[in-house]
Amino acid sequence: MKKSEATRLNILQKAFELIYTKGYQTTSVDEIIATTQVTKGAFYYHFKTKDEMGLAIINELMIPNFKNNFIQPLQNDENPLDNIYNMMYHLLIDNEFLKVEYGCPASNFTQEMAPWNIEFTKALNELSKQWENAMILSIEKGMENGTIKTNLNAKGIAIFVLSGYWGIRNLGKLENNKSIYISYLQHLKLYFNTLK
Repeated sequence: MKKSEATRLNILQKAFELIYTKGYQTTSVDEIIATTQVTKGAFYYHFKTKDEMGLAIINELMIPNFKNNFIQPLQNDENPLDNIYNMMYHLLIDNEFLKVEYGCPASNFTQEMAPWNIEFTKALNELSKQWENAMILSIEKGMENGTIKTNLNAKGIAIFVLSGYWGIRNLGKLENNKSIYISYLQHLKLYFNTLK
């Protein structure tokens, strides 16, 4: 990796960490520069604006990470409901990066930026749609292989599960305690049992 590419990646990674813990709106370019220890000129060489950097965080850091943690677990051909539950358990309980007190980075960006910036809305909607479509495909496979009732609406199930995840992340931030995740997971399992 060239020095210029390494500098750019360093800015994105450090800025992402700051934004995840403090929020996008309250994180200044000066804080990012101080944390990354690059010059102001170096920052503006790579990104014309803070919003350009924010979009790069979504497209270059969050989307690849999202695919690894939110999409790939659903591509296993075994029982889709087990795959979805195990993925949710991992994201809420086992994942060491996603902290209960800070919630979900994609959800945080959506709440902070989607109402104000159409480019953020497009990028975040693409991220959400990829997850929704992967879940729909997984559920439809389950209907085909007989592990899920065939008279159900795969999209409706996916939207219900996705909205539950975004919501429980926000409740977790308020309570700052993973015990609320346990309650969500228990009831998610009960719901999945009704789909078999």
